[in-house]
Amino acid sequence: MAMRRFDPRAQQRGPQIRINQRIRVPEVRVIGDDGEMLGILATHEALRRAQEKGLDLVEVNPKAEPPVCKILDYGKFKYDEKKKARETRIKTAAFDVKEVKLRPKTDDHDLDFKTRAAQAFLEAGHKVKFTVRFRGREITHPQVAQGQLERIVQKLDEFATVELRPSMEQRTMTLLMAPRPAVMQKVQQARAAAAKALRREGGKADLEQQQRDDAIAKLEQQLADQDDDDDDDDE
Repeated sequence: MAMRRFDPRAQQRGPQIRINQRIRVPEVRVIGDDGEMLGILATHEALRRAQEKGLDLVEVNPKAEPPVCKILDYGKFKYDEKKKARETRIKTAAFDVKEVKLRPKTDDHDLDFKTRAAQAFLEAGHKVKFTVRFRGREITHPQVAQGQLERIVQKLDEFATVELRPSMEQRTMTLLMAPRPAVMQKVQQARAAAAKALRREGGKADLEQQQRDDAIAKLEQQLADQDDDDDDDDE
């Protein structure tokens, strides 16, 4: 017997909502468009009632016995579901640990840029891990890196607390900072306001959140580009 070819898209599609003629069970439990429970009806009768109102018959609980369907505007239903999903994404977006890489030879200009980037990460609710990498004889002067990190801690004191103080591991010195409670409170309030605005304004609020996410991603890319330039200088 021939084996079915694996289709990776099948795992990505998720459950399909059945509507109208795609509902093939003989009878369904029906909820009217006004929320009234209409009871168990033959599927063709439920579909007729939906069509009389210019609406759709949508299966909302396929696992019930019989399946539960609701008479509604399917286009509006899909729009509302997407908006709820975006609202949930805004409220529950994960906070990450963003890494900022340094070298003992990092000049003041680049150090200031990386500190500002770290501030943006912290103000977005992320923790920041500073990593100072030593190469060659740089390891004989750890006080240089220690001074860099102390300067960063002073500059970011308004926004963050030190969660893990500078420590050495092989040829790397690391420092971990976390947003202050007042900063996190502002982040949570901003997310709640964005979710509320999404309910009122729809796409506009979602676009503003996407722009904030893009700004963080752009900063990460700029930092990565700087790190690549540092590596090229050492070659």
